[in-house]
Amino acid sequence: MRRSVVAGVGHYLPQRIVTNADLAKQIDTSDEWIRERSGITQRHIAADGEFTSDLATNAARKALEAAGMGPDDVDLIVVATSTPDETFPASATVVQSKLGCANGSMGFDVQAVCSGFVYALATADNFIKAGQVNSALVIGAETFSRILDWEDRGTCVLFGDGAGAMVLKAEDGKGTSDDRGVLSTHLHSDGSLHDLLYVDGGPSSTGEVGYLRMEGREVFRHAVTKMSEVVVEALEATGLKADEVDWFVPHQANKRIIDGTARKLGVGADRVVVTIDKHANTSAASIPLALSVGVGDDRIQHGHLVLIEAMGGGLTWGSGIIRW
Repeated sequence: MRRSVVAGVGHYLPQRIVTNADLAKQIDTSDEWIRERSGITQRHIAADGEFTSDLATNAARKALEAAGMGPDDVDLIVVATSTPDETFPASATVVQSKLGCANGSMGFDVQAVCSGFVYALATADNFIKAGQVNSALVIGAETFSRILDWEDRGTCVLFGDGAGAMVLKAEDGKGTSDDRGVLSTHLHSDGSLHDLLYVDGGPSSTGEVGYLRMEGREVFRHAVTKMSEVVVEALEATGLKADEVDWFVPHQANKRIIDGTARKLGVGADRVVVTIDKHANTSAASIPLALSVGVGDDRIQHGHLVLIEAMGGGLTWGSGIIRW
C-alpha cells in the first residue's frame, strides 16, 4: 500500500511581534483579558508588502531543506489559505514560481479556513495513494491581519500571521497502523452554520475583501464537540486508542478549546503541542507551524504517532493520524 510519509517540515513567522500590551494601547483590552480568554500573549504580523505567498515560500524552503529535496523534486503543491495574495491565480502557483519548481509540477489552493491544512493534507495524501504523484508540498499560510477589524476587540486580538509546510513522499507500507506516513484523514462540513464564523465580503457579494466576523461562544461550543468527535472517528478507523498517541497537535484557536478537547479525549497536557501563546490563531497555518515547532525541539520523533485536528469557518472540521 502506498503511504504518504513525512520527509520534512518547516515554518516561517514574520519578524514583527505585537504583544497584548501593544494592542491595549490601541483598543479597549488588556493583557489579562486576552490571556484569560485565549491563552495568547503575542502574535506575529506580516510587514507591509509581505504577502501570504512570501510566508508560504519561506516555510516551504525550510521543509524542502529538512527533506533533503530541491524544488524540482516536487510533483504537487497544495496551499491551504483563506488569505491568498489575489483572487486568482492560486497562491500555490505563485509559490511554485518563487521556489523555481520545474514546469512539470502542479499547484492549487484549498480553502477550508482553519481546517485548511487538514483538508490540504488529505488531498495530497489521496494524490499520492492514487499514484498520480510521488511527492507533495503541503503548506498552510495566512496573513489574517489583512482581514481583521482592528476595532473589534473580540476578534482582532485572537489572530496572527504565519506559515508552515510539510513535504510528503510516497513509500510502500503494509497497510497497517504500524506503517509510517498518513494513516487516516477525516473531513466534514456544515454550511448551515455559516453565520458563526465568516468574512463579510468577497468578489461576488460585495466586491470588497471584508472583515472576519465571529460568534465566539457558539464557535467554542461547536469546536470542543466536533473536534472530539472527529478525533474519535480517526482512532476508530485506524484501530488505535488515545493512549497510543504520542502527540496531539490541535489547531491553535484558543487555549481553553485545546484544554477542553484534550480533557474530553483523556489526553494529558504533557502530550499536547501548544503554540497559541506565541503565535495566536494562524488559521490554516497553525497545525503545520505547531508540527514544525514540535519537530524542531525534538518532541516529535521518528516513529511517533501524531494526531491532528481542526475546525474552521464553514463550518468545516477534520482530523488526521500520522506515523512520523
